[in-house]
Amino acid sequence: EPFQSRCSLLASTYLPGLLLCIECRHSPISTILTKRYLMTIRIFHNPRCSKSRATLTLLQERGLEPEIMLYLEDPPDAAELRSILQMLGLTARGLMRKGEAEYREQGLADESLCEEDLIAAMAATPKLIERPIVITDGRAAIGRPPESVLDIL
Repeated sequence: EPFQSRCSLLASTYLPGLLLCIECRHSPISTILTKRYLMTIRIFHNPRCSKSRATLTLLQERGLEPEIMLYLEDPPDAAELRSILQMLGLTARGLMRKGEAEYREQGLADESLCEEDLIAAMAATPKLIERPIVITDGRAAIGRPPESVLDIL
């Protein structure tokens, strides 16, 4: 049955589980209703990473429930990585975790490798992708520090 928002800025009716009013903080899903538009929030999340957990908690404390992408289990493909890089304004090397053993083992520090080689390496070895990444409304941010994702919301 429809739910009437208690928000003074948004007094729209919606079905629970479909939309979330930021001001009211109803309905824990990834699509939220703001004063201006609908937006979906996704987080590329590694539950073993303290920064990733802190970023997710930060979003949840603000009444947001992002779609959680467990990217180590279901890695983004090369096309999605290119899209993420464009939203972040980074090169592939800028999104890579250079301290990982796989980075050294695969010889990824080699400056002669092209962008596509590095993207392919991240798609094949998602552990190389910096985390967490929050994406919403065609924008993206890396949660290092976690508060940096607030700039895109």
